[in-house]
Amino acid sequence: MKKIFLYGAPASGKTTLGALLAGALGARHVDLDAEIAASAGRSIPEIFAAEGEAGFRGREAAALAAVCAADGAAVVSLGGGSLLRDANRWLCERAGEVFCLRTPSDEELQRRLGAAPGSRPLGDRARERAAHYASFPRRIEGWFDLGNSLVVVGRGIAGAVLAGERAAADETVARLYPGLFGDGGARLVASIPSGERHKNVGTVSSLWSAFAAAGLGRRDRVAAVGGGVTGDIVGFASATWMRGMDWINVPTTLLSMVDASTGGKTGFDLPEGKNLVGAFHSPRLVVVDADFLATLPPETLRQGRAEMVKHELVGGRLPGAAGGMPSAEEIAANLAVKVGVVKEDPFERTGRRMVLNCGHTVGHAVEALSGYRISHGEAVAIGCCEEARIAARRGLAPASWPAEIAARFASEELPTEIPPEIDRNRIDETMKGDKKRAGDVVAFALPCGWSDVRIENIDLGAETLFHNRTTPCA
Repeated sequence: MKKIFLYGAPASGKTTLGALLAGALGARHVDLDAEIAASAGRSIPEIFAAEGEAGFRGREAAALAAVCAADGAAVVSLGGGSLLRDANRWLCERAGEVFCLRTPSDEELQRRLGAAPGSRPLGDRARERAAHYASFPRRIEGWFDLGNSLVVVGRGIAGAVLAGERAAADETVARLYPGLFGDGGARLVASIPSGERHKNVGTVSSLWSAFAAAGLGRRDRVAAVGGGVTGDIVGFASATWMRGMDWINVPTTLLSMVDASTGGKTGFDLPEGKNLVGAFHSPRLVVVDADFLATLPPETLRQGRAEMVKHELVGGRLPGAAGGMPSAEEIAANLAVKVGVVKEDPFERTGRRMVLNCGHTVGHAVEALSGYRISHGEAVAIGCCEEARIAARRGLAPASWPAEIAARFASEELPTEIPPEIDRNRIDETMKGDKKRAGDVVAFALPCGWSDVRIENIDLGAETLFHNRTTPCA
């Protein structure tokens, strides 16, 4: 990896994130203020009191020059004004990449500054330096610490993280982004065919062979660069290679960014159903870089929007316009819903995490019965709408609710009903193959309102949901 410099307003989280990111990458963490204090033999406030800001800036420039000249990978947490001098900025941009963290709200900044009075002699300079911080193109808009997995969301950040890593990439991504691989980038050890039909044991076996050829051992790691299929199968291959090897997930589709990238579920499909073979194996690091969205066609973006709406069903309506390409900030806010649920139930032991399966029981059946001609995102949209209709029929939601949720998915240009070519009489039987079953009893995560998803056990051996039902209950 290149040196990564974390920059931004005081109290934006540079030191905390720096330590976590360095740990995930196996790199050295440098807190520049700590280096300055150690060299001076006094605290930052004491340096300011004795030497003024000019004296501090001189020490800061010298410390930064030493860090930039040092060999080896490092994540460096900078002070809030370290790069105000053009010479300092030039040094950092020559030695690596600068990631600028999003400035928290005024209220949050004041809370953080108030929690450590006197620790920042210059106080809050975020507003007056806003244009300066905005001049850094590589941005971090949000990050989440899941304990065994760090999730970072931003723009223009993937290349610096991937540099020097060994990677398995979707073949389409490798073609579209050649600069990520080869000289100065990641070493490509495996190319993965695009599409759900390749999410099978044959592809996993080819990855194991590629790992062997690359000489990867259990103390190494591999980066998965691609959509949900790539992340699922590279994650599973890593989980089972020499009984467990670390991995980094770099999702490149909106669908994988807001859903499959986070939570640690890995696996592959069988002819009998989706994701029937799998393991929990969280990536050490998830890098969500919104710049990848620029090469996605509108229909692929819509698939991701389906999961974003599903997260609204779980966590409540979120700000942002319908349709089009979401910003990194929107993605971070949406992903926060899933992260919150995963934190409560990381291994699906309490039942809380099941709410994230909203729309998926019906959706997976529809997807399979279409021969996977219906995309996963479209199937989730259909599944959420159909499961809302089930909730209404069972008295768990108002009669008007299915139409409301259908309108929300329709605003994203997503389907809301099962296509006529799908044999509805086969849906009940197909759902009996769902992972969340006990005999014929299947656990549904039914959407009953915004921020209201309820787990309902339905005995499909005794009750019919779709057989002979030809029209939806809207």
